[in-house]
Amino acid sequence: MHFLHNYNPDPVLLQIGRITIYWYGLLMLIAILSGIFITIKLAKRYRIEPDKIWDLAFWLVIGALVGARLYHVALEFGYYFNNPGQIIKIWQGGIAIHGAWLGGFVALFFWCKKNKEQMLKWLDLLSPGLILGQAIGRWGNYFNQELFGKPTNLPWSIPIDPANRPVGYEQFTYFHPTFWYESFANLIIFFILLRIFAKKKFEGQVFWHYLLFYSLVRAGLESLRIDNTLTIAGMRWPQLFSVIVALVALVVLIKSFWRLHGDKFRS
Repeated sequence: MHFLHNYNPDPVLLQIGRITIYWYGLLMLIAILSGIFITIKLAKRYRIEPDKIWDLAFWLVIGALVGARLYHVALEFGYYFNNPGQIIKIWQGGIAIHGAWLGGFVALFFWCKKNKEQMLKWLDLLSPGLILGQAIGRWGNYFNQELFGKPTNLPWSIPIDPANRPVGYEQFTYFHPTFWYESFANLIIFFILLRIFAKKKFEGQVFWHYLLFYSLVRAGLESLRIDNTLTIAGMRWPQLFSVIVALVALVVLIKSFWRLHGDKFRS
């Protein structure tokens, strides 16, 4: 039994004349605003005014969107080289979180440098809102019928239109909703990060936990995904990148906790 047997999502939410509103774009907007709202709430710990958050958010959104799109285009260079007009159509999907990290990191670096702010403090402050935004934004993939997983007959599997099935999977109808798996996992991470933020012992603690937890989730889910992407030594690049990030985050956290509590073990 499939719960969504007779429902195929439409990427278009509403069309009024020449104005088209896409589910993906709406969910991205909700994701961004939700992340900003959470950050403003958490910023009260540092007595930071909301205006400062909105100022930073403007540059972060630009940096993250540009980075996310360029990263995605680089991974799908062959397609976009032959279809350059598709590069700007981000409302149809095709933005990568790892690219958003890079673009957002660059934007935050220059903003902190300009405003003489401590970067790790702001990375801690932004991480819970970021993972909440990711949890919300992933639902856009459902309406676009993209980034799903391998074929399956599980009750919560989703039907994919023939036009959206990858080469080699045309004969299958139902697939793993990997974007939902990630969304639910991200929501759990969000609540964990809130707890860590409330009790954090050092700057960067929330951020490094965010990188560790999300990267582990992403590395695991990449083994289910069947969308085309760069592979290195038989391993999907997003999975390899996630493993590397998780290892770096784990090493940093171990070193940080050792600096805090190492005396207990040495005594």
